[in-house]
Amino acid sequence: MGRQRIPMVRIKKETHRQVTFSKRRAGLFKKASELCTLCGAEVGIIVYSPAKKPFSFGHPSVESVLDRYLSRNNLSITQTEKPQGNAAASSSVLNVELTQIVSQLEEEKKKGQAMAEMRRANAVRWSMTNWWERPVEEMNMVQLREMKSALEELWKIVVSETSTARQLGLRM
Repeated sequence: MGRQRIPMVRIKKETHRQVTFSKRRAGLFKKASELCTLCGAEVGIIVYSPAKKPFSFGHPSVESVLDRYLSRNNLSITQTEKPQGNAAASSSVLNVELTQIVSQLEEEKKKGQAMAEMRRANAVRWSMTNWWERPVEEMNMVQLREMKSALEELWKIVVSETSTARQLGLRM
């Protein structure tokens, strides 16, 4: 089915607007970083949050991009602003590395959220008590089947450990 197109209208709820701004700002800065890395472009971005707080991104810096824009002298770059060969290369390498690390961080956050969701589901399923302590009369059929399979698994482990202990000559 895929993603559906969201109409471009102002978000009414303030908290939703702030969350959307934060996510889109991060995406915008990431795209600008990729543009700098891939094309060697000099980029300067300044955005204001709904709370009127400024955020900026610039490569090589916001100041140098703004100075070039304000002076309207895009063709003549002074020697101090020209990136040196090694500096430009290391900057590109660092941008690529940053992009990879940000991607890894996003993946780890997703894994953490999935694990937290699983913990919540397990806590709800067992109602924050140990399943072996709950009275059988209070369990439904699904819970009873899960308890049965858990006890069967436990029995297999006990039998295995007992046979291992006997082979090692340990007393039971």
